[in-house]
Amino acid sequence: MGGMHEAPLEERAKSFGSMAESYERVRPPYPADAVRWLVPRDARTVVDLAAGTGKLTRELLALGVEVVAVEPSEGMLAQLRVAVPGVRVEQGSAEAIPLPDGVADAVVVGQAWHWVDPLRAVPEVARVLRSGGTLGLVWNVMDERTPWVREYSLLLRSSGSQDRHVEDAVVGEPFGPLESFATEWAHVLPEGGLVELAASHSYVITLPEGERAALLDEVAVLQARVARADGTIELPYVTRCLRA
Repeated sequence: MGGMHEAPLEERAKSFGSMAESYERVRPPYPADAVRWLVPRDARTVVDLAAGTGKLTRELLALGVEVVAVEPSEGMLAQLRVAVPGVRVEQGSAEAIPLPDGVADAVVVGQAWHWVDPLRAVPEVARVLRSGGTLGLVWNVMDERTPWVREYSLLLRSSGSQDRHVEDAVVGEPFGPLESFATEWAHVLPEGGLVELAASHSYVITLPEGERAALLDEVAVLQARVARADGTIELPYVTRCLRA
């Protein structure tokens, strides 16, 4: 698969809206212990920044807090409104949060801090937080200690990159040092879900059609090999969190 085209980072960051339905169907949720760690016990209002289709939004609501979901993509917002009816939704980005100063006790970002410009996003997050507020970052990272998962990651050219999202995360002033937490679990993909999951990744979305089809054919071969009798696949994850 060498020599494949790779789209610029900005194009990849904006690509998810076109696959919003698949994103909602096959991307993993966030485990409750990770979400509980991210949000202070006394928090009342939480901003889910880069909320996507609401995977993290619904877990935050389960904590009993008021949630404001902020997302730039119209496609993602449409799925979010269906998946999490009634939640307050605002269209905006980490660099331009459409909320007044000091309205939130916590801002959380799921699977997206690596897409933002921290020089612009950090002051914006600090602006909307109340004094003493918390920024929480979370990534679901495929557990490559399982051999077939590493094989899958290599097909997607993502081996190790998700861990680097966590290790390279930049926050800084006015926030204090980053604390970390991790939890292991597994997500069950529906029949055909491994191919659909691959197709929802930005690198794959932005490939030229021929290269994309060839890559997904390779994933289909792997999928057939690792699927259970009912066609489902158990995909192990490590959810990694940072808090400041």
